[in-house]
Amino acid sequence: GLVIDGRTLEHVLHDSLQSIFLELTEKCRAVVCCRATPLQKSVLVRLVRNKLKATTLAVGDGANDVSMIQVADTGVGISGQEGMQAVMASDFAISQFRHLKKLLLVHGHWCYTRLTNMVLYYFYKNVAYVNLLFWYQFFCGFSGTSMTDHWILILFNLLFTSVPPIVYGVLDKDVPAEILMQLPQLYMM
Repeated sequence: GLVIDGRTLEHVLHDSLQSIFLELTEKCRAVVCCRATPLQKSVLVRLVRNKLKATTLAVGDGANDVSMIQVADTGVGISGQEGMQAVMASDFAISQFRHLKKLLLVHGHWCYTRLTNMVLYYFYKNVAYVNLLFWYQFFCGFSGTSMTDHWILILFNLLFTSVPPIVYGVLDKDVPAEILMQLPQLYMM
């Protein structure tokens, strides 16, 4: 990891040292900024995100971290003594920093698999319905006649668009939380 001071960060953010700093950050897994202004934090996250094309995660616990959290791809706010501004601006909220590992390794894994499977589900659902309409047009001579009543169409979309995501979101856990915490390598998959 790289720990950088606010005064040093001010010099690094100038154009002449940016390329050297970015080469250094490519070799690091994490960058920690101490005594940096909110503007410096957000400029640093934007620089890494845009120049290195990296996915960024910003973690903050106070109002001074709001701009950094908003610039990052994923923002995590920690609720605590400094108020709720970071939590209000973040994508995810945790009560203590130690919960970050579980948020990333367990809930991040589950969220990713659920989202990818639901995107595939929506494609298959719509392909099935459109194919049904397409083949019906051969039957009715391409007259544009509707195959189903409007209420059936509404109920079809309501039933097959709302119920499966809820059931799948609540029940699907492809790998138990204990195994995900013990094997962080599963996160890379």
